[in-house]
Amino acid sequence: MAENADLDNHRIKSFKNKGRDVETMRRHRNDVTVELRKNKRDKHLLKKRNVPQEDSLEDSDIDSDFKGQNVTLEVMLQNAASDNAVIQLSAVQAARKLLSSDRNPPIDDLIKSGILPILVKCLERDDNPSLQFEAAWALTNIASGTSQQTQAVVKSNAVPLFLRLLHSLHQNVCEQAVWALGNIIGDGPQCRDYVISLGVVKPLLSFINPSIPISFLRNVTWVIVNLCRNKEPPPPMETVQEIVPALCVLLYHTDINILVDTVWALSYLTDGGNEQIQMVIDSGVVPFLVPLLSHQEVKVQTATLRAVGNIVTGTDEQTQMVLNCDVLSHFPNLLTHPKEKINKEAVWFLSNITAGNQQQVQAVIDAGLIPLIIHQLAKGDFGTQKEAAWTISNLTISGRKDQVEYLVQQNVVPPFCSLLSAKDSQVVQVLLDGLKNVLIMAGDEASTITEIIEECGGVCLHILMMARGGSVCLK
Repeated sequence: MAENADLDNHRIKSFKNKGRDVETMRRHRNDVTVELRKNKRDKHLLKKRNVPQEDSLEDSDIDSDFKGQNVTLEVMLQNAASDNAVIQLSAVQAARKLLSSDRNPPIDDLIKSGILPILVKCLERDDNPSLQFEAAWALTNIASGTSQQTQAVVKSNAVPLFLRLLHSLHQNVCEQAVWALGNIIGDGPQCRDYVISLGVVKPLLSFINPSIPISFLRNVTWVIVNLCRNKEPPPPMETVQEIVPALCVLLYHTDINILVDTVWALSYLTDGGNEQIQMVIDSGVVPFLVPLLSHQEVKVQTATLRAVGNIVTGTDEQTQMVLNCDVLSHFPNLLTHPKEKINKEAVWFLSNITAGNQQQVQAVIDAGLIPLIIHQLAKGDFGTQKEAAWTISNLTISGRKDQVEYLVQQNVVPPFCSLLSAKDSQVVQVLLDGLKNVLIMAGDEASTITEIIEECGGVCLHILMMARGGSVCLK
């Protein structure tokens, strides 16, 4: 899996060091995993077309009428530029409906026809909000396509006009402009920063108020998510400062779609480095975020686990802010959750706690989580087992002698030895690190540990004693 390979490559540099520093022991999720997961969720697509259900029959009728009258794109283009308001609106609406078709909308054909400047010009028509709406809708669907198609909309100078339409007196026009801007922002950090530079944030956030319909607010929240995406580069810090308070407000919303998007936005921000993590902490949102780990909706739990998990990749002090919110009380259920992805993310979270100070290690022990982690080490799928190996290995580095002894008492050695047969040199090295540290900490009890290892199979002891070269070596 690309997911495992990328995470391993990120880790491997530290395996042969005499000791791992905190930066190494604390690990971010790999970007590939994040992107694959996002792309599996339609609601979290970077771009989306406006294809309303109620238009499906009407679309097919109009398309057939359009073709039946032998109306070409050239004629549509002429009519869209007509001085006759009725003819112009009809042509722009026909273009929009072509672009709203369920299958293979002719985006490139319409771009090549030269209709973009005409549609953009229609956005200026404050005297004809219906025309503005249809033109904005058509441009939204063009911008939902490939990066090249989105860039065509940007280069047509549509963005300043969309920003202007955020102040329209007509809500449907405002909402369509928001949608269009979301597609443009979703094209990547360059477009995101361009739209930000033109002043999108304040008018966008002004729509977060009780009078806004749910469908509109869902779109606004989705655009905010797009503003928070991408780490290379991350959004400007002043933009993050503006967005975080708005996310704190949205976190209380009862609509599940809005809540999920809000938490994902927080997860993207906390994946942007310690400074952004601190901004999120300073907003006061963490005590309200942590309880969502026990939300009845799995998609809320998943997003929350990622958000709080990103926070604990920060400093010990930032990690402690999460621990102070009684976060570990949620983990017995997360570690025994029927969804394997929840188990894996939960163990990853804990690997960053056991990478902390000895008090934080003790918090994991006191919460009764070690037996559950060892169970995942023994019985979880391989990805979860790897995370559990990191969690235990980190504890053997960060923990006191009595804390490591507790691991041994909980029978951690047999599943460690069992996993040594894995055909994964990186995880084998992590296991060897952990076993070596256990033996060092054991002191006079080392012979007892050695006996346990022997009981698990002499090959394990042989690996411990003899491994020297290649990517697996005992330090």
